[in-house]
Amino acid sequence: MAKLKLGPITDDKPVKVTLELPASLHRDLIAYAAILGREAGHVSADPIRLIVPMLERFIGSDRGFTKARRDAQHRTGA
Repeated sequence: MAKLKLGPITDDKPVKVTLELPASLHRDLIAYAAILGREAGHVSADPIRLIVPMLERFIGSDRGFTKARRDAQHRTGA
């Protein structure tokens, strides 16, 4: 069983986004969705639905961003 960084994708209200991806990245998203679906015992998720949780995970794990945002909020008193 693969240890993927993303867990199950929550069913959330969809938002339409237009985005161009390199073909190689799109193929990777399709493959990731297939593996994630297999791991969860479901059919493959729509690979486009992986983008948001991947970005959230990336941003959430970026310590430099977290520190910079916290410092900016501290300076503005937010």
